[in-house]
Amino acid sequence: MASGIFALLDDIATLMDDVAVMGKIAGKKTAGILGDDLAVNAEKASGFMSDRELPVLWAIMKGSALNKVIILPLAFLLSAFLPSAISIILIIGGLYLAYEGAEKIYEFFFPHAHPKTAPKLEEITEEEALSQEKEKIKSAIITDFILSVEIVIIALGSVVNSPLLNQILVVTLIALVATVGVYGLVALIVRMDEFGARLINLNDRENSFSDKAGHFLVNALPKVIKSLSVIGTLALLLVSGGIFVHNIHFLHELLLGIPSMLGEFLAGLVVGVIVLLLVMLGKKLWMTFRK
Repeated sequence: MASGIFALLDDIATLMDDVAVMGKIAGKKTAGILGDDLAVNAEKASGFMSDRELPVLWAIMKGSALNKVIILPLAFLLSAFLPSAISIILIIGGLYLAYEGAEKIYEFFFPHAHPKTAPKLEEITEEEALSQEKEKIKSAIITDFILSVEIVIIALGSVVNSPLLNQILVVTLIALVATVGVYGLVALIVRMDEFGARLINLNDRENSFSDKAGHFLVNALPKVIKSLSVIGTLALLLVSGGIFVHNIHFLHELLLGIPSMLGEFLAGLVVGVIVLLLVMLGKKLWMTFRK
């Protein structure tokens, strides 16, 4: 009896060790998407009244958790009964990521022209304000669903050849980090300015340490969000390029002599530019046929 218990504990320890190792690999492969997820959610959770930021973020986080509950069983069913579909979904997701990264770079160099209009102050009722808030939360949850699909599929693709139990544990762990970890960091980011303001008002002395620290946090918030956006864009191209290089034999052979990170970035950038041009051409043709 005792030997059976020890054998069971040894099996559990071995399983946890395997999960930890595979979790590190899956974490590295999904790090780019997690960075983009962090940047997107930090942007979407900001811009609300100070006392509404955390409730809005909590609502988005609950929606994100529900997204994972829907996505995870479907992903495991695919892995169990149609594992070949994982590679196809990975490449399709890679095309979307490459397109998104290339579009952000294009928008940076060739920003859309926005008509300059004088801002208008409008008084809205509490019901209208709550309605607008719900719409923004809904939009954030839909965006999170797309990113969650990408995170789960990429994590699953890194352990697709492992036993199903290991796949379930590893991918569920990554999904948990993508929900609790990301939104925990977002909460800290969006409250930086509030914490900074409290430090500034901590005492009446001018040019004190708390004043300097407070002003630093207040001024750093927009820069942090902007830097996250840049890092997220680079990560999108790296992650998508990695998907193409590891799943398309031709690209793997073509970029064999180039450092892996540079090769993956170039692959993501080139494919992203091609997809972006095709999408822009498709939009122009659509607009021409509509006239």
